[in-house]
Amino acid sequence: MNHQQPDMSSHALSQAMQQRQTTIQQLFATPVRLLAPMEGLTDPLMRQILTQIATDLGRPYDWSVSEFIRVTQHILPAHVFYKYVPELHHDAKTASGTPIHIQLLGSEAQLMAENAAYACELGAPAIDINFGCPAKTVNSHRGGSVLLDEPETMYQIISAVRQAVPIHIPVSAKIRLGYTDSSRMDDIREAIAVSGADWLTIHARTKTQGYKPPAYWDKIQGFNALSIPVIANGEIWNSEHAQNCMMQSGTAHLMLGRGAVTRPDLVAQIDREHSQISNDRTTLLWQTLIAHQIKFLQGEAKSDIVLVGRYKQWLAMLTKGYSEAKILWDSIKREKNKAAIISALQMSER
Repeated sequence: MNHQQPDMSSHALSQAMQQRQTTIQQLFATPVRLLAPMEGLTDPLMRQILTQIATDLGRPYDWSVSEFIRVTQHILPAHVFYKYVPELHHDAKTASGTPIHIQLLGSEAQLMAENAAYACELGAPAIDINFGCPAKTVNSHRGGSVLLDEPETMYQIISAVRQAVPIHIPVSAKIRLGYTDSSRMDDIREAIAVSGADWLTIHARTKTQGYKPPAYWDKIQGFNALSIPVIANGEIWNSEHAQNCMMQSGTAHLMLGRGAVTRPDLVAQIDREHSQISNDRTTLLWQTLIAHQIKFLQGEAKSDIVLVGRYKQWLAMLTKGYSEAKILWDSIKREKNKAAIISALQMSER
């Protein structure tokens, strides 16, 4: 499979580049709100539920990013892309119409480029490159945040992907502030600046800081010198956090992660002052969330055991956002029967 850019006339080339610039200007014309890629959490089923809720509340996510797809030794077969992103069968959008960008993780520039080009053939509307994942298994294979110690490799990967995918398709990167510390931030910024990335998402902690509060939103400021949009991410659990993050980071663009799983109405709450809809409609009541939880439990999974395990993971997170979730959790935490859990959910409505 040869995935080099086809030869184009200079006129066609400049038209395609202009098309991409227009796309990016339109995407970022107003502050964007994105649903974060979280391995083992925001899978296709969870994306479907959370994007549907956001749309119902009148503040759809501008887009979401898939869980990372690992690139190691070869061009992945189509079924792997479809497994991680079944939305590719539906114009790369969730049922509620939210676009899904495909995220790749790997350390070999040429392989990343070939897989990115293939993902675009399968319908990816944009490619995101993961330099932020803190997982040990990933880092030990030179993937994710460990590459923050190798800005030159980051540059090679992004620029190879940029050259391999069709010109009109955006390429972005997601990073942390550094690996063990933030001392390489200037080098990372320079690598991004010359790589051809169309925008950058920054999780405001180093790999070593993991997910421990606080997030260092102010450190994102240093990246605003780039000529591309910057998106802030990390430790945004409520509307007040979002406002503080935007103020301290100097960017209006946000990616929401665990906070959006804990309070699926977070995206609507953040923007409710500017929303066309009444404030009470931006709050998701437990009663309304019950139907979405049942839909989750009726979703596709390898087995009911897997589905119940995944649901309990979500419910445990919901306990941080809803007192009703805590009561339900205490009653079903040892329950393995899916029907019994659905029944308990229906009872919790009363």
